[in-house]
Amino acid sequence: MAYASHIINHSKKLRNVPNFLRHEHSILVRWFSNGTQPSIGKRDDIRKIHRHHCNVSSERETVTRSATNGAMSKFGVQKRNPIAGLAFNQGLSSSQVYMRRGFSSNSGLPPHQEIGMPSLSPTMTEGNIARWLKKEGDKVAPGEVLCEVETDKATVEMESMEEGYLAKIIHGDGSKEIKVGEVIAVTVEEEGDIAKFKDYKPSALDADTASGSSAPATPKKEVVEEPVSSPEPKTSKPTAATPAEDRVFSSPLARKLAEEHKVPLSSIKGTGPNGTIVKADIEEYLASRGKEVSAAAPSAKAGTPAALDYTDIPHSQIRKITASRLLFSKQNIPHYYLTVDTCVDKLMDLRSQLNSLQEASGGKRISINDLVIKAAALALSKVPQCNSSWTDDYIRQYRNININVAVQTDNGLFVPVIKDADKKGLSRIGEEVKQLAQKAKENSLKPEDYEGGTFTVSNLGGPFGIKQFCAIINPPQAGILAVGSAEKRVVPGSGPEQFEFASFMSVTLSCDHRVIDGAIGAEWLKAFKGYIENPESMLL
Repeated sequence: MAYASHIINHSKKLRNVPNFLRHEHSILVRWFSNGTQPSIGKRDDIRKIHRHHCNVSSERETVTRSATNGAMSKFGVQKRNPIAGLAFNQGLSSSQVYMRRGFSSNSGLPPHQEIGMPSLSPTMTEGNIARWLKKEGDKVAPGEVLCEVETDKATVEMESMEEGYLAKIIHGDGSKEIKVGEVIAVTVEEEGDIAKFKDYKPSALDADTASGSSAPATPKKEVVEEPVSSPEPKTSKPTAATPAEDRVFSSPLARKLAEEHKVPLSSIKGTGPNGTIVKADIEEYLASRGKEVSAAAPSAKAGTPAALDYTDIPHSQIRKITASRLLFSKQNIPHYYLTVDTCVDKLMDLRSQLNSLQEASGGKRISINDLVIKAAALALSKVPQCNSSWTDDYIRQYRNININVAVQTDNGLFVPVIKDADKKGLSRIGEEVKQLAQKAKENSLKPEDYEGGTFTVSNLGGPFGIKQFCAIINPPQAGILAVGSAEKRVVPGSGPEQFEFASFMSVTLSCDHRVIDGAIGAEWLKAFKGYIENPESMLL
């Protein structure tokens, strides 16, 4: 019982429990025993203890015992709380934070808390530590930022929700490819306990236990001892007897010369008595082989490529996750493509009028891409089958129309989302696109800035002058629109030998054929083209 009192006294949250220990030791012992029922007269006291124990902490406690020679030699309590304990900027309630609270035991370590690498997005399996804002020994309070974590999509600030001291940083600034759940730091409740964690290292078992959402640890291969079998008898398998004429006869000098130059005797025809291979046969063979090698040497030398000069560029987190998602998309989604040319003369005229009003009111200019996003959102509202995603059991059709916009940066490709684009004005869409593009270039996007998209627009025409291209679908979405550049073309006029000039923009819709049939995709492109060629209808 002294061990139980000693352990529980080490936790601030359980300081009131010793009162119950002193009041009724035997009841608590029977309460912790798995197979012993308490006496009838003490049931009310036990219920009181149990209720108090639950109020102190709603976390599950695992009580472990190990007995040696009939006496209790170790008594430890561990709490596991994979969700609560840390908060992230902007209230990322969907993120999982991995923490483990440890209490003092025979190891001699005081109460402490291990902080694991959090899971900040559905696709995240590992992350990087950009930098620590707190140093070892610093006091931390709820809401203070501990470090910046680089995820597969953005850099997120990790905050503390508990008061204590940062005792040990396991992974310092710039640490790469830390698995989700792997311990990155340790905090303690008392400042005097910091020095005890100077050489602290989490065990492999702790790391495996902490990684709740990461891939399960590879099970240990069981070493199965193969049954010892008696060696096969040396007797040869029953085969046809080798005819005497198949044997190779050679002189001792010829055999020695052949062994030195690794010449197979079976490939040489002997000229000695009864076809025996003699020294002269070996020398003739070596001479002929030397001529063949010398003849082939110049051509081989001429075909040797020069040494390549290159630089290996490490993968960033966003490039790795983009590569895996696009590979998955191309391998698992049945893509097909629909292309249409849209006349954008009226669209450009409307844009000029709107920008004149924006400049007069001090607003920001509206781009062609802003008008394309608006037209795509309205077309999705008209043809909602394209605003869907595939699952094995059903097709999920979204009521929200959230448009992801592809943004290229030095770190890789980002796709921030414009939520409810069909309900927003052009000025609002333009402002959000500029803000999100800037945050993407600064690598400061938050999960709410890129999650929840239902359709994607990728524009390589305006910025890069690409005439037409086919984009890869961004899973789990069912469609992506690839926008090319606008170019002037000659079109027939109303009369003979008459012609006019008009600007046309090519757009290609990539469709998931499991969700969007050809006729549905064509219907969506028809609606999109109608909004582009008659842009006033977007204002209705």
